[in-house]
Amino acid sequence: MLRVLLIFFLILPSWAWAQTISFTFDDGMDPGAHLQARAWNDKLLAALAAADVKAMLFPAGKIVASAEGMRLVEDWGKHGHAIGNHTYAHKSLGSSTTSLENFTADVLLAEEMFKNLPGWTSRLRFPFLKEGDTQVKRDGMRLWMVERAYLPAPVSIDTSDWYYNNRFAAWRNAHPAADPERFRDAYLEHLRDRANYYERLARSVLGRSPKHVMLLHTNQLNATFFPEVVALFRRAGWTIVSPLEAFADPLYRETPAVLPAGESIIWALAKQANYPGLRYPAENDVYEEPLLRARGF
Repeated sequence: MLRVLLIFFLILPSWAWAQTISFTFDDGMDPGAHLQARAWNDKLLAALAAADVKAMLFPAGKIVASAEGMRLVEDWGKHGHAIGNHTYAHKSLGSSTTSLENFTADVLLAEEMFKNLPGWTSRLRFPFLKEGDTQVKRDGMRLWMVERAYLPAPVSIDTSDWYYNNRFAAWRNAHPAADPERFRDAYLEHLRDRANYYERLARSVLGRSPKHVMLLHTNQLNATFFPEVVALFRRAGWTIVSPLEAFADPLYRETPAVLPAGESIIWALAKQANYPGLRYPAENDVYEEPLLRARGF
């Protein structure tokens, strides 16, 4: 039955679906590691303002644990964007070396840093999208969040923008005079491909197109190309909403019963439904390296 549904949804014309997307950004900028952190942060915020888009930032405490780093986070709230929790130490709950007790303590440590900032909301974005390698950790974390009135912040569209950023930075350093449009085209193709993939997966598994939440990161790549990212989706007919509006979609209240827990919530629901051909991890540099190499990067 699942294969029949897949074929049906693949042949349905794109105009039959009201595609909606929102943008979330993980990590935050580290001024100690990047001299251009302030400039990149300002460029991202300026691009969001120019496009009249509200986003959500999930800073990791250790990355922004400086006076300037916290000012950069605060700027997001002052510009009307929501701010959530990405833990302090950015450790994976999917690792056998990370206990539930240490992970929840890390969430609270980050909360103390951010809870008084404008835009703060008690939503947790799991580092690496890993929500537990065991049932005890997965279910224990879900219970802890209910007791602490924390809401989850899953993504429906996962990307490897972090890897593209690493390659972009290296390429720019090696070719400072080169036209960045060449790399822009590769990056936009990646985002288009991943958005279309998870949209098709959602149609097959959910029978509908949800309000999507895309995972991106605060980095040089998005600071450089985010205006083109917005234009890409608007040209394709996507409506852009705020993440808080997208999170109201019933999709983000689902609790997939899969292990290890995590990844895109659509991917996890597909795994739960025994959907064929899912790769794991869903997004990884091993998939993107040959694509960039073929483009000469």
